[in-house]
This record gives sequence, C-alpha cells and structure tokens, in this order.
Amino acid sequence: MNIKTEQIMKVGIRFSKVGKIYHFYSKIQDLKPGDSVVVETSRGWQLGSVVQPQVEMPGSGEVNLKYIDRRATEEDIQHSHELQQKEADVIELCRQKSGELNFQGVKFVEAEFSFDESRLTILLNQEADEKLALKPLRRLLQKNYPAVQIELRQIGPRDVAKNLCGIGACGMESRCCCTFLTEFNSISIRMAKEQGISLTPSEITGMCGRLRCCLNYEYKNYVEARKDLPKRNQRVMTPQGEGKVLDAFPLKRTILVGIPDVGVREFPLDELLPAGSIVEQQKVENKPVEVLEENKNVQVVKRKSRRRRRRR
Repeated sequence: MNIKTEQIMKVGIRFSKVGKIYHFYSKIQDLKPGDSVVVETSRGWQLGSVVQPQVEMPGSGEVNLKYIDRRATEEDIQHSHELQQKEADVIELCRQKSGELNFQGVKFVEAEFSFDESRLTILLNQEADEKLALKPLRRLLQKNYPAVQIELRQIGPRDVAKNLCGIGACGMESRCCCTFLTEFNSISIRMAKEQGISLTPSEITGMCGRLRCCLNYEYKNYVEARKDLPKRNQRVMTPQGEGKVLDAFPLKRTILVGIPDVGVREFPLDELLPAGSIVEQQKVENKPVEVLEENKNVQVVKRKSRRRRRRR
C-alpha cells in the first residue's frame, strides 16, 4: 500500500532494549517515547516500543514503508509477558534435547516468539570449530511446537555478550554493547596501535573474547591528530639540536625526541623543523638543494668505485 508522505508521519520503533531502530508509518498522532505498538515486520507480528515519535518525512511522492497496526492494549502487554515465560521454557527444552543429541560446546542464548506465535527464533552460539548439524534438533523441537515455524540462528560471541550483559572489562556496571551500542563495527589491532594502547591481551580484549568496541570510539580523532606529526625514528631539528623521534603524543601535540649529548626531551610540534630530507636540510643549513644533491651523488659514486677496486 502506497501512502503519500505529506499525509503521514514517520515513527522510529525498537524491538529490543538496545536494538536497531526501524521506521514505520503512523496514523496515530499522539504517540510518545515508551509507548508500545503492534506492527507487522518481515519476521511476523511484533510488539515494539516507540523511541522516535512522529518524525516528519521530507520530500514528496510515494514510499513503501509498513505502518503501525495499533497501539498496544493491556491484553497485548500481558500476552507479551506470557510469551517471555514460554521463551524461557523453550531454552530449557533446547538444552535438554541438545544433551540427548550429545551436542558439545553449544550455548542457547535466547528464544523469541512472534507476537502471533506463528514463528519461533532460537539464538545459539557454537564454541567448536566444526559446524554442527542442527536439523535433528529442529525436528525434535518441531514435535513440541508443530504449528510454529522454527528457525535456529547462530550468533557470534559479541552478540552473546550483548544479550547476557554484565560488568564490562573496564569496570563499568554494564557493558557498552548492552547499554547504547545498537550495531557492532569492525575492530582491528591497528586501532590500538594508533592510540598508543598496550597490546597486552587483557588490555584490549573485552568480556566476549574479542577486541574491545571502545577501541573505535576515539580512533578517528587520533588518525586526524597524527596526520601532521612526524613518525618514530624520523630525524627532526629542535631548539636543542637534531635528534630522532622516539614517540608522539597526538592529543598534547608534542614529540619526544632523543638528542645526542643532551638526552630525551619533549617539544611542542610548532617548535620542530623536520630534518629528514635534503630540501628540509637546506632550510636548516642554508645550502642550495642542487649542491647537496651533487655532493651526495659524488660520494655514492666514490664508494662504489672503491669497492670495485678492492674486488679486483
């Protein structure tokens, strides 16, 4: 059904506490954050919670978003609580049947009924490297729920940690993934190196056993701050002489330099003059670039000729 955007409002709905926000049409004009509504999704009928009420849709024309069926009643909310109890029973049944099938290293995380109980989704995590055949388990479950379409879905360790929640590796009362993160971004070891974080596993690994999501929070800021900073082992000119870069502090905009006969000193970036190239040496020594290039080439030729004579 196509509805003109000028005649409707767009509403953001979330189906889990810290889940992705989906948008639907709204014919109800007085929705507020926290209101429960019943909507039809690709996974069947669901009970969702309003988080972004009545967002005006820009532009004109026709779009194909689904729309809210109705505001949830007291009976709908009570039915949702009853489904939660049934879902807990499903998890216990899965653990029992997996024991009969001698499944090893399988963790059943969550079960979810659609609001009309036509579909049942079971989330599980497998620790073993070899993929298990889940068809026997589905057949056993289907005997207990013959009128329900059952789906067994495997999830990763980060999704398991998000579902179970708990104390974070940093000491926070609740982990970031179950507090405000709605999606998981790609995390790499390079993010820790760029920020100068220790690569000790206990320092960069979260409770899920993967790299911490917080490594991505300030990564872009460090990348931008390091763009105009000299790299390690680069030669630079300081007010106390020429030295080698030992470390850089992007947020402070300072450089740690090792200077012969002086020691290790820290300098602000605006006091440094790079001395790693011939053009930059010319600025320091006030010598023409061509002369330096010519002298350099002559020295290289002489060294090669001496080596040839010795071999002869």
